[in-house]
Amino acid sequence: MATFSQSTIESGSDMVQDFLCSTCEEKKLGESADYYCESCVKFFCRKCIDLHSQLFTQHSPHGRGDMKKWPVAKKVEDFLLKCDVHKEEDNDMFCKDHSQLCCNKCAILNHRTCKTVILLSDLVKNTPTDLKQVSVTIQTTLAQLKELQENQEDSIQSLLSSYFEQLHKIQKYRKKIIADLNKLEQKTMQELKDTLTKLQAPLERDIDKCSTLQDELKQLGEAIHDIGDKNKQELSLIASIKCKDKIQQFEKYQKENFVEVKSSISFQPNNEIVEYLSKLSGLGMTLTVMQNPDKVIRMDRKSEYDVHTEGELKCSIRDICVLSSGQVLVTDVVNNNIKLLSHTYQVVSHCSVSDSQLNGPMGICQITPSEFGIAVSPKGRPGDVDFAQILFIKVNNSQLVKDRTLEFQHYCNSIVYQKGDLFVTSGNALFKYKLSDTCTLVSKLHEDTSDEWTVARCAVSPTGDKLYITSPYKLLTLAKDGSILATFMDPAVKWLVGVHVTPAGQVLVCGHESKNIIQVDSKGSMKLATLATGRDGIKDPYSVCYNRITDSIIVGQWEHKKILVYKVK
Repeated sequence: MATFSQSTIESGSDMVQDFLCSTCEEKKLGESADYYCESCVKFFCRKCIDLHSQLFTQHSPHGRGDMKKWPVAKKVEDFLLKCDVHKEEDNDMFCKDHSQLCCNKCAILNHRTCKTVILLSDLVKNTPTDLKQVSVTIQTTLAQLKELQENQEDSIQSLLSSYFEQLHKIQKYRKKIIADLNKLEQKTMQELKDTLTKLQAPLERDIDKCSTLQDELKQLGEAIHDIGDKNKQELSLIASIKCKDKIQQFEKYQKENFVEVKSSISFQPNNEIVEYLSKLSGLGMTLTVMQNPDKVIRMDRKSEYDVHTEGELKCSIRDICVLSSGQVLVTDVVNNNIKLLSHTYQVVSHCSVSDSQLNGPMGICQITPSEFGIAVSPKGRPGDVDFAQILFIKVNNSQLVKDRTLEFQHYCNSIVYQKGDLFVTSGNALFKYKLSDTCTLVSKLHEDTSDEWTVARCAVSPTGDKLYITSPYKLLTLAKDGSILATFMDPAVKWLVGVHVTPAGQVLVCGHESKNIIQVDSKGSMKLATLATGRDGIKDPYSVCYNRITDSIIVGQWEHKKILVYKVK
């Protein structure tokens, strides 16, 4: 009986990948077999085969180079022969009606009424089997399953991302409600305080008047006591007149000003607020949004935001990336500046790429929620450059902090990161790297040396199955292996620069020379809509990005101080 090594069983199954030496196994040693002897019907390791060859000189054992003559392992036989339903039974029949293997129990329970149930021993006589073709089909199916699994895993990540975004939205909305309630509370408390001040003022005035009159009358009383037995008639007269005057003042004040009714303050709550809140089932509605990559985006009102810093005369926003916090990171290539914008698009932090030999920060990609890669290349033509770098920066407490750098032996223009893969365009080629602490080149996916900017910028679909790259007059869509799936050209879209894919898979492209923003279908084969033109304020579009937090489109421009933000309908 063939024996197997447990350590070499494929993870997730019991399929045998190796055999154990029969002699060593008797000694309870798990030594892998290297030879099989048909005469002995046993397996031997490199040590045991020597003794076997000395004892049995006429035997011809087969090494691993001749494993076709090795027996099928019992584990494999059981895996293939045993019924999937009745584990203790062997499959010995085949139901043609259902195209299904079956054991005796299956035949009795499930296939009694079937017309054609035949023995496997009879079927094998007339049924040729091409295991090579079956193996090819298995590999093809496994690749399809892997791709489907990866797509669904990406869908889960996208779903989780939308969940946390909406969770943040709910928390933000709750804070707004609390802030509004705090304002109502402050206003009500101020009204309460104003009422107290209003009621308290006349009482305090009465107290002050009483206190003043008391002091004056006490002084007069003490004066009268001093002159009472000194026969000072003039002083006595004056004292008498002053006392009479003070008493009259008191009587007049008491009659005209004193309010003897005691006041109190009472608060009557607005019960409509509590009643309204008690009727609500939640802060809003939770909706399931089916993502359609070919749903046409409709842009509404436009806003402009100044993103220049002190001393800058103009800006060229080369790339844009929206953080989960709602902040926005942009690269300003003309000023060699990386800028962090608030959720209201105000510059809150910036850092300079000040090397005079560098061409400024180019493309951006997000690595983690707080880490970003920036492509930085020397000045000069892409074809003449053999050195560039990616600068990694971190966003900590709304501040940009430079971290590590990685060096490349080609121009770095546009970069995209997805699930450990880093895609970099060099102007006329698209490279795929595996990113960790270093970058390892996996392959050159695409190259076109016919011109300088044939592979300018790139973007990747949410599932990672398609890559989009721009050149001056066309958009290419590539498969993961670099093969071209589609080519898009339109004379109304000239000098294609920025390309961006929304979380739903919608493809946006900038026409720099034609001064427009268009949407292309997810296959990259046709234009779905022109989203904005010069009539909508587009002047020199250089980059485009969808802000999922505010549901808007951000457009960076060449040599303009302001970015454009269009609200999506």
